Amino acid sequence: MKKYKLDKEAYLIGKLSSKYIGDDAAVLGERVYSMDAFFEDVHFKREWMNMAQIGRKAMLVNLSDAIAMNAQPKFALVTISIPEELTYDEIDALTQSMEQTAKAYGCEIIGGDTIGGDKLHLSITIISESKDPLLRKGLQEGDLLAYTGELGESKSNLEALFKGEEIALDSRFYEPLLRAEFIKEARPFLRVGMDISDGLYCDTNKLLDINKYGFNILKSINDDIGLSGEEYEMLIGFKKAYLPQLEAIAKKTNTPLNLFAEVVKNDARFKCESHHF
Repeated sequence: MKKYKLDKEAYLIGKLSSKYIGDDAAVLGERVYSMDAFFEDVHFKREWMNMAQIGRKAMLVNLSDAIAMNAQPKFALVTISIPEELTYDEIDALTQSMEQTAKAYGCEIIGGDTIGGDKLHLSITIISESKDPLLRKGLQEGDLLAYTGELGESKSNLEALFKGEEIALDSRFYEPLLRAEFIKEARPFLRVGMDISDGLYCDTNKLLDINKYGFNILKSINDDIGLSGEEYEMLIGFKKAYLPQLEAIAKKTNTPLNLFAEVVKNDARFKCESHHF
């Protein structure tokens, strides 16, 4: 996917008028609704992953939106486009991995739709609950920006797969790590947050755009980190005074916390490129 396609996605979203659009999920009362697509030849190639891996990652990337919002996933609706050549054993492996992954996060698949198609496409809706959702809007001047985990592995492993090389079974490309425990404990100290799906550069720009601020860099970031998409780590913003509390929670939950910028009144943005193919 080239950069202009990402621009058209932003254009399309901008044409919708609902006040609920703009976060990882839509919040209506204590209910939180999210949906993501996981499409063959856009997000994965079948020769790279077996059915169990595809089903698990499809569910994880959808659960990530709920986790990023400090929400508990409850129910899932799954739509699948099934290619004719898919065997019954492959369908079993796909559905079992989705069910097992959802169950591990307290979520139940309650329905959806199936159609025939030329490629394996999945679209999943997650219905969650939260009494204190974490939104993208609310940054203030002087706040700090940080991200969790170590970024870059997803991009490097995607490049390896394009070269026909094998990657580790526990690669972040196959197995995103969701920071549910960290977000749950850190929520009282966070102003904003979102998961890193389009890369740190692009997602930081989104966060700054919605809050109408810029940034001063505190820690240099190379492109291998900044442009690594589908990491599903967390990008967070918080009051500077809360840094000690968040560092303590990060240590307790074994979550690397990387401070990289301060929120200021300017129009600074990262050079952003789409990570999809």
